[in-house]
Amino acid sequence: MSSGVTQTKVYAYEVALFGEFFPRDLKAILNRITLYTESAAPMHTREIVFEHLGNHLLQAQGDEPVLLRARKEVGDGKESGWTLYSYLKPESVDPKTSLPIPAHTDTLWEVEVKTATPVNTTAPQGGQIQVNTVRSAIDAVLEVQLIMKGLLDLRRKDI
Repeated sequence: MSSGVTQTKVYAYEVALFGEFFPRDLKAILNRITLYTESAAPMHTREIVFEHLGNHLLQAQGDEPVLLRARKEVGDGKESGWTLYSYLKPESVDPKTSLPIPAHTDTLWEVEVKTATPVNTTAPQGGQIQVNTVRSAIDAVLEVQLIMKGLLDLRRKDI
């Protein structure tokens, strides 16, 4: 007996490109972004960093501990849920002030260009997803790649 109701599956896609640059190039990158931006709005993000209890033991052994981070977008009266993540290489933090230690001038900065929110698509039982939604997210990220060409090499990274 068939009820005639088809089940849909929801898929979330995140489109991202990654790159690296030296601190001396930051001003030129910001100028290029400003040149191609119609408008801007302030972003409000709350981030909490959790350190491992045995931090000092790991550092004494020459190992850098991996820090767990919790991030929440706050603004426009809307708050997102908390997102947990970590970086494989933690950022150096001054134990006296808990502030980041400035990186050496020859240190590469990492950048990630991605869609602001994951692209949600639905797929009916047959499995066809809404390709146009995903394609428009890909086009938006590729547009940033084209704008930054010659100044910042943005590329795909398989995770």
